Amino acid sequence: MFSFDVVPGKVVKDILDSSVERIVDLVEDAYLRHDGGKTVNPDSYFLRFPAKPDARIIALPAAIELSEDHAVGIKWISSFPGNVAEGIPRASAALILNDYATGYPKALLEAANISAVRTAASAAVAARAFARHVTPDGRVSFIGAGVIARTILRYLVATDYPLHSVEIFDLHAESAQHLARFATEELGLTAKAVGSLAQALTAQTVITTTTAGTPYIGQLLRPGQVALNISLRDFQPTVILAAENYFDDVEHCMKANTSPHLAEQATGSRDFVSGTLADVLKGRTQPQGRRGLVFSPFGLGVLDLAVGQYVLTAARAQGLTVEIPNFFGETSRW
Repeated sequence: MFSFDVVPGKVVKDILDSSVERIVDLVEDAYLRHDGGKTVNPDSYFLRFPAKPDARIIALPAAIELSEDHAVGIKWISSFPGNVAEGIPRASAALILNDYATGYPKALLEAANISAVRTAASAAVAARAFARHVTPDGRVSFIGAGVIARTILRYLVATDYPLHSVEIFDLHAESAQHLARFATEELGLTAKAVGSLAQALTAQTVITTTTAGTPYIGQLLRPGQVALNISLRDFQPTVILAAENYFDDVEHCMKANTSPHLAEQATGSRDFVSGTLADVLKGRTQPQGRRGLVFSPFGLGVLDLAVGQYVLTAARAQGLTVEIPNFFGETSRW
């Protein structure tokens, strides 16, 4: 009852790297459980800094009823874009898992990779679901070329999403070149960096993975064009209002001046909402493809918990956790 384990980042990464298909299944299952009322997913809480307006640390508390147990805990994830200039990742994270019976913390996991793969798996689940209704032509572009873009690309390959050609645009041209080289040399894809946003927007599937704080893309999507709006603040409200719009959770996405939130503010309504990813997965709604399609996932803490619980179970089974003796100072009331 009072054991407490730490799972280091390398252990987490090795387990995740060998479990891509399993992670996709876990994330899809978590979405369906969330839709079925088997989760508790409060609002995320943002810690911001007046002297560093682009930086933030976010708390995502959540709980999910899994098939074998409840996963309960909180992800604490920072986004400091200034890190990129120093050659270190923008995001870092920790995940605390609690025991459902007693509430005691039971494990601490390095969670930057957990956060990245749950985001990538979410994108892959959505892309696969929409492809059943809006046929992809294999032309995919990424706007933003960081860790999230790289991880999404791996997950799209793993789920057999058509990737005949990949074009990558980033304001930091060297990052685009790095991702194109990764796609070519590591994944065997036909990929190249492109020099303009306009070129990237010609692809049939457009994936935004930037750190943009305010929308800058005003070009409307074509019928049959799909945008995975992962970074949430790239598309101007006019683009959202002209498209079919699907969400991981509508209420969560209508916050923090995301592109859909700005569209809601501009119109005073949510008439532009077409449904959720779970609606599509369960066949309650079908994308039509007569307009562009936008998927906006705010990022649910329950996904981190589902993936984190899987990693903890695997790490314990392999004897790879670091147990902290006497972590709790008192284990009885008297």
